Amino acid sequence: MPQHPRYAIYFVPSAQNALYRFGADLLGYDAYSGKPLPFADGIETEIKGWRKLTVDPRKYGFHATLKAPINLRSGKTEDELAGALQEFARAPRAIPRIAPVVRAIGSFIAVVPRDHCPDLQQLAAECVTAFDDFRAPLTPEDRERRNISALTDGQVMHLDRWGYPYVFEDFRFHMTLTGSLPSEQRTVVLSILQKRFAALNLQSVSVDRLALLRQSDATSNFTILSDWPLVVA
Repeated sequence: MPQHPRYAIYFVPSAQNALYRFGADLLGYDAYSGKPLPFADGIETEIKGWRKLTVDPRKYGFHATLKAPINLRSGKTEDELAGALQEFARAPRAIPRIAPVVRAIGSFIAVVPRDHCPDLQQLAAECVTAFDDFRAPLTPEDRERRNISALTDGQVMHLDRWGYPYVFEDFRFHMTLTGSLPSEQRTVVLSILQKRFAALNLQSVSVDRLALLRQSDATSNFTILSDWPLVVA
């Protein structure tokens, strides 16, 4: 099992942002306060077993991963990581903008970009490399948990070098709304979530801030320690 605490760098919309409220209410958890939320109105009636279907994403809060959860390398501190992230956010850059849609990714459902976004791929790649000095080396047990046989050769190389297989060309921006769904349920759930999302009428989303989150122990959810807006070039 992973050691704790663990830290992650995510894109999380601001607390009152319509996209954030949509996702947090569906998951029943607010990563800003670290407290449970009532589920979105009517969702438990529309989708049988909704609480169980969202157990896994609830632990992480509504987010998009930019630097996957890590343990801190010996000699590194939480304050140093926060300081490095603050400095990173201050560097002027192109702010990625996406047209968000709700789609199935394998067996789960998420908010994803409608189209490929080079600026977003660049931001994610920079987050992987810029903070890797803070990452403790991958343990053999952590490596084994990744089900190596299901990964491509390139993903195994990423795992061994960066501690996570889905980086660079294998990175796919997604903001998870469900855990793994049985195939017979997936189409129905996707249709319901797409209709709810369409009601927001969100034409675009700026990936314009970074958040540092911590999971204190194996039973706790990730909570936001601090977040910073990105600076426009």
